[in-house]
Amino acid sequence: MSTAGTTRDYDSGGIIGRLGRDGLLQIILIANTFIMLAPIVIMVFSAFKSTPEIFQHPFGLPDFGNFVNFSKIWTQTNFLRYLMNSFLVTGASMALILTLGTMAAYAIARYEFFGASFILMFFIAGLTLPLKLAIIPLFMLMRDLGVLNNQLALIFVYTAMGLPTTVFIMTGFIRTLPSELEDAARMDGASEARIMWSIMLPLVRPAMVIAGIQNVVPIWNDFFFPLVFIQNDDLKTLPQGLTTFMGEYTTDWGVLFSGLTLSAAPIILIYIVLSRQFISGMTSGAVK
Repeated sequence: MSTAGTTRDYDSGGIIGRLGRDGLLQIILIANTFIMLAPIVIMVFSAFKSTPEIFQHPFGLPDFGNFVNFSKIWTQTNFLRYLMNSFLVTGASMALILTLGTMAAYAIARYEFFGASFILMFFIAGLTLPLKLAIIPLFMLMRDLGVLNNQLALIFVYTAMGLPTTVFIMTGFIRTLPSELEDAARMDGASEARIMWSIMLPLVRPAMVIAGIQNVVPIWNDFFFPLVFIQNDDLKTLPQGLTTFMGEYTTDWGVLFSGLTLSAAPIILIYIVLSRQFISGMTSGAVK
């Protein structure tokens, strides 16, 4: 009798302990959600306010029908040009990163050749070496190539920055795929290029989404390299171009916040659209 009672007390105590631990985790996650979303909410609210309203009522609800700031940013600034420049640089960089990174990862993961491990380690070493430390040699290299004050300089640098992460993610994912699929395709007479692009590429799409999100956010938000390589206002990307909205003596904070809201919108939309594949790619390793 006493043993059964002790067991019931132990079970109830364990259940209460788990419930308390789970409740604490939920509270921490909810608090972290509020902390992460608060700056975004304040930014969006401020985009619909005038500068005096921002300082008088920073946390107050705005008039969401007031589009004066958005009208100013489209008609009185070069925001649209900055936006197009960011789309061009980011899109070209991501196309090169995913194409070259997937091809390199497939070769490393699927073909046995001398130096494959060294090549993989060479790419992984790129994760530990930030290109910002080599800004002077990079500046001299771009000058000698004749691409200073040219968007090609940014595309080259961003591609070099994104390849190590992409190769690392894609190689690990491709190695988990069964080789029987490729063997069957070879028996049917498919070429190696056809096997990669028609059979393997659809299977590695979740990993490509992960690699894409890992690279598109820092490229879209980068301020350092455009500041170094781009001087022409017509070639500036969004992070660099938005600094022109800040005056030496006064700043129209409503217009600035509306520009920040519009610049953040594409990345948020991309994540929402690709969130299912992103989660699938994050959990596929555990399932396999």
